[in-house]
Amino acid sequence: MSQTQPLLIELGTDELPVKALPELAHAFFDGVLAALDRRGIAVERGDAKPLYTPRRLAVLLPGVATEQPEQRSEVPGPYLNIALDADGQPTRALQGFAAKAGVEWTALERTTDAKGERFVHRSVKPGATTAALLGDVIAEAIDAMPIPKPMRWGDHEHAFARPVHWLVVLLGEEVVEAKVMDVASDRHSRGHRFMHPAAVRIDAPGDYAEAMRAAKVLVDSDERRGRIVEQAQVAASAAGGSARIDPGLLEEVNGLVEWPAAVACSFDEAFLKVPAEALVATMEANQKFFPVLDPEGRLTRHFVGIANIESRDVEEVRKGYERVIRPRFADAQFFFEEDLREGLAAMNEGLASVTYQASLGSMADKVARVRALAERIASQVGVDAALARRAAGLSKADLQSRMVGEFPELQGIAGRHYASSAGEPAELAAALDEAWMPRFAADAIAPSPLGRVLAIAERLDTLAGGFAAGLRPTGNKDPFALRRNALGLARTLIEGGIDLPLDALLGAAAEGVGDVLLGKKTGRADVAELREFIFDRLRGYYAERGITPQQFEAVHAIAATGAAPAATPGAGGGTGTGGLSLPDIDRRLHAVAGFAGRPEAEALAAANKRSRNILRKAEEEVPGQVDPALLAEDAERALAAAVDAAIADTDPLLAAGDYVAVLARLARLRPQVDAFFDAVMVNAEDPALRRNRLALLRRLSDRLGSVAAIEHLSA
Repeated sequence: MSQTQPLLIELGTDELPVKALPELAHAFFDGVLAALDRRGIAVERGDAKPLYTPRRLAVLLPGVATEQPEQRSEVPGPYLNIALDADGQPTRALQGFAAKAGVEWTALERTTDAKGERFVHRSVKPGATTAALLGDVIAEAIDAMPIPKPMRWGDHEHAFARPVHWLVVLLGEEVVEAKVMDVASDRHSRGHRFMHPAAVRIDAPGDYAEAMRAAKVLVDSDERRGRIVEQAQVAASAAGGSARIDPGLLEEVNGLVEWPAAVACSFDEAFLKVPAEALVATMEANQKFFPVLDPEGRLTRHFVGIANIESRDVEEVRKGYERVIRPRFADAQFFFEEDLREGLAAMNEGLASVTYQASLGSMADKVARVRALAERIASQVGVDAALARRAAGLSKADLQSRMVGEFPELQGIAGRHYASSAGEPAELAAALDEAWMPRFAADAIAPSPLGRVLAIAERLDTLAGGFAAGLRPTGNKDPFALRRNALGLARTLIEGGIDLPLDALLGAAAEGVGDVLLGKKTGRADVAELREFIFDRLRGYYAERGITPQQFEAVHAIAATGAAPAATPGAGGGTGTGGLSLPDIDRRLHAVAGFAGRPEAEALAAANKRSRNILRKAEEEVPGQVDPALLAEDAERALAAAVDAAIADTDPLLAAGDYVAVLARLARLRPQVDAFFDAVMVNAEDPALRRNRLALLRRLSDRLGSVAAIEHLSA
């Protein structure tokens, strides 16, 4: 049995690209494991994980077999009718096969498969040592790494993310001979570029992390990340606040340092008159600093920088950080003050000269369309329509501001500040910011009713305009972010509980865009196409919330028509003008998800599938009513009575949108449905009986499908 030894592989480089660093480290780690597995080399992984810093990628495994297991091979040869002649002597085919295998033909074995008996060469050879294979393992792992723009250096043809300078390969305490891009392996790593530039001897893999720590390098990214957070919070606490630690920024800083050291800094308090978002954006995006917030969450004049060195003169480092941030803050202050002097109204006037899209007119044209939509939506949801019209009219003004020109991510946020300074109502000012929510996948929807109205109107126009102008997304190309806008629209309607018919909203937006496109080659947006585009985004949204594809399709099947299911005669749950709303669809989905867990669900889904197939194949016209006098069998009389009772019970529930209760009541139909299909021949020879039974099936199927097309739940 093969022994195991710990394995260390460290690839040393110039500073690797920070945003790609975690992916590169995981790819290298996974590539080494995969290459070992392909060779049958056993690995005790334990809690091993990728180790990396800006200057190295490392794999440290607690146990790796020192050699492969025996290598068994079985090579099939010719069948007997080809391999042997009439006298039982080997033909040239068999002799050639034996010669290729390196044995006499008499040493070959025989086996039988579906085509008959044939010769086979079986062999067993000792496995190679792991040490002999590690060079190829490392090469394969590197070749499989995702490096979109590899660099070349020196006078050779090798290419990697950054130039490679050293290689450590230890199996147990022994150095394994290997070479990567003309760099030969040994047991010497390198410490911190400034604090410990000398070589670092690694005696054994288990010594690696501690030896590097002594050389001022933390190779464990989790340890490094924890140190950054701890030091940043300690420094912020000393300044009377807490550090704002954005996860994305933390990951970037973690990829920039090998030995993080926090430096507490501050800036001129006068800069706090500038919108905090602009200062935070400068600190985080441009300088990789952590802002410090007070106990109420407000920005203070303090921030924390993370140095990659324990400086002997921290004061100089602090001065450098403060010096580099001052001109950026001064620019932001200048932009803000100039924008305040100009005012939103003046900025708005400039939108007429800004092209939104060639077929869709200027930015002012877009504002006019959004304003009309916002006014229309507001009047339907109890929001002040005049306030919505004014808010929508100012919603794009800050695009002309100097602040947004410098910090595009502040669109809406800048508008809120300028509207507040101009004395606009607080509700309106907040809505200018909220109109852009959700800004990203995990962001919340607009919190205020007015903000939601603006968010809906903006996205409706963007979607309708994009489709009308032929800007549908293709592959990874989506220049107008139509996918993100579709999901943002859907989330705002669903999570905001805005029960407006989706098709009516899309139709209003398409009509507004159509007026702008009149006389041009592009055509009006198709409501059904827009609806399906939104539902494509909702598939993933609901999958993340536990809705299965079958459950989603059950509701999508009725929503795809743009209207609620046709009501059975006597039903009270008709459709509103413009079809179903997304909150209504949301309620149906959650009701169907609950129903799918009931024991009756599969049987009723299968019964409805069978009913719809029978009705689809019916050659004669199906009557609109069931004639009680033509109910000949006990089972069909029982089903007719049960369906009548279920309809009477569920009419008010459908009208109230209580779909959970509707499906719970319909589940009680299972005994009568099962008995009907067991005892009754639907396609009876008597035409009158047949048509009456088809009418009963339609009545049953319509009610079973009143919440969703439950046949999609059938396996």
